[in-house]
Amino acid sequence: MTPSPLMQPWSTPMGVHHWPQAEAVNPLLVRVFQSMRATDPDAKAGAAFYASRDDLLQRVRLTEWDQLIAFIVDSIRQTVVLANQTAWPEAKPGLQIALRGIWFQIANQGSHHDVHTHGNCSWSGVYCVQVDDQARREAQEALGPANGATRFYGPHFNHLGGAYMDFGNAYLQAAHLDMAPLPGQLVVFPSWLPHQAMPYQGEADRIIVSFNASVHAASGSDQLHPYAHV
Repeated sequence: MTPSPLMQPWSTPMGVHHWPQAEAVNPLLVRVFQSMRATDPDAKAGAAFYASRDDLLQRVRLTEWDQLIAFIVDSIRQTVVLANQTAWPEAKPGLQIALRGIWFQIANQGSHHDVHTHGNCSWSGVYCVQVDDQARREAQEALGPANGATRFYGPHFNHLGGAYMDFGNAYLQAAHLDMAPLPGQLVVFPSWLPHQAMPYQGEADRIIVSFNASVHAASGSDQLHPYAHV
């Protein structure tokens, strides 16, 4: 008897991209963000955590910043195309990527960002600007390898509470994924995917850029039907 093929519907697409210009540009971004924090009248001096407003597209005027934005938009486009290659009725050239908000966060002293999702967008992302090098970060005694990681919780996570566990549903037990913070790395993920910034303690601040994005057809309707040509 020929075995039936295994169906694995509802996978979770994520894109991991690396910016070639990160080593040259990230130190400049660190100085810009630290200056913005220092001049923010609402910022608390010495606080372990700081988040800017989500209007950096309007506030930052630098060629290097524009280059990062171009990299982010291109990475979103690549991820979206691959994620939807079996869902779209036809190829979608000229996609319009709209950044609905972009902001930076600075964390240290064990601060973290609790589990959350993002609304009013289809995709979100996190770009790492600065963090301790991997060996020093993972050697932090209390936090270990999870120090400053972004933790993603998969669709199976909600089924673990009170669930019966044996070898048959072992696939449920790997319910989260930790993405190590690596300067220059961008992770693009669906906005509905629960995630959190794990507690961070380091010599260097953990500085990241986050964003929300929506994706639209170049012209005409965004609805999926065979008569929508773009």
